[in-house]
Amino acid sequence: MSSEKIEPQPSSVTQNEGPTTRSGFSWSLIMGAAFLMATSAVGPGFLTQTTVFTQTLGASFAFVILISIILDIGAQLNIWRIIVVSKKRAQDIANDILPGLGYAIAGMVAIGGLAFNIGNIGGAGMGMNVLFPDITPIVGAAISAVIAVGIFMLKDAAKVMDRFTIVMGAALIVMTLYVLFSTSPPVGEALYRAVWPEKLNVLAIITLVGGTVGGYITFAGAHRLIDAGVTGQEALPQVNRGSISAISLASVVRIILFLAALGVISTGVTLDPTNPPASMFQHAAGNVGYKIFGLVLWAAAITSVIGAAYTSVSFLKTLHPVIELHSRRFIIGFIIVSTFIFCFIGKPVMLLIVAGALNGFILPVTLSIMLIAATKSSIVGDYKHPVWMSVFGWLITGMMALMSIYTLYVMIF
Repeated sequence: MSSEKIEPQPSSVTQNEGPTTRSGFSWSLIMGAAFLMATSAVGPGFLTQTTVFTQTLGASFAFVILISIILDIGAQLNIWRIIVVSKKRAQDIANDILPGLGYAIAGMVAIGGLAFNIGNIGGAGMGMNVLFPDITPIVGAAISAVIAVGIFMLKDAAKVMDRFTIVMGAALIVMTLYVLFSTSPPVGEALYRAVWPEKLNVLAIITLVGGTVGGYITFAGAHRLIDAGVTGQEALPQVNRGSISAISLASVVRIILFLAALGVISTGVTLDPTNPPASMFQHAAGNVGYKIFGLVLWAAAITSVIGAAYTSVSFLKTLHPVIELHSRRFIIGFIIVSTFIFCFIGKPVMLLIVAGALNGFILPVTLSIMLIAATKSSIVGDYKHPVWMSVFGWLITGMMALMSIYTLYVMIF
């Protein structure tokens, strides 16, 4: 990589390592960024939302998934490309457009990330409790937090983070596939309802999009690339692949989980409302399925803890140079604070659903900022953002804004 694109910082958690592509960029780093985003999306809230909405909507949930995937790809492609071309983090771009706006965005995203991380820590604790009944969820949360903190204390923290999220993401897919094959979902009905739904739930679309690319999540991979010096127009081909790969990975897990849940529900089983995902896994594959749920929940939670902490702090770096200089310590502190709040307050299930919905509200704001930035040469230089992509992005912004307003109206009245 060219020296002008990389500014190593001894205290940073990022490092440029791994084999490079012909254009000079690390392909393993691109995939690490993709898995970081995907595993940030696939957390305890992801598991809960998917099973809850499957039980509510049945096969028609396939339509919600299809719409959310289309919206996710459009939002992520726009955001990743503009960030990488501008060579700036999202909050810095926002400050360039309107002084102070970036600080407001950073605050909102960090608060949303903290809310998610409390739930993620709780999910990791519950996962360990399923695997080892003698370990309480609080103790399990503390152990998981120690593991996450340990990763960021290593000398090659960024490289370890990339490898860890890739391994855990792959394991998560394999385990959910096992559960899927233990059921007999009505695939034909799901395919039909994907284009002709019997029921429709606007909140479900907002929650899914918000939980996949809303708030901090879509910026996880993009900020990872910025921190590693992968920037400029020459990086766009790899960025496109990485961005779409991230959404594809998250979508594959969503579809597998949906079909597994649909297979269970179609037999007439009512999932336990106190823990829908655990109930689904247990009905699908008995006690083995229940233990697999513990592994899936822990893998999803621990990778989301890492992604939420890393990305939330990357937004806070703009607030003060000290945060940039000691980002590793702030990431560790973010994880510790999240764990402390969970251990003494708890109740993460409702928090996860609410946080997903709130992230859906944040997306129209952050995406519109990126689209405006794409038109300013002072930010993106001579880069010309594809017209079709801008139109797609504004369409997504409008749809998410209208659906968010509608959902807010329904909640209030």
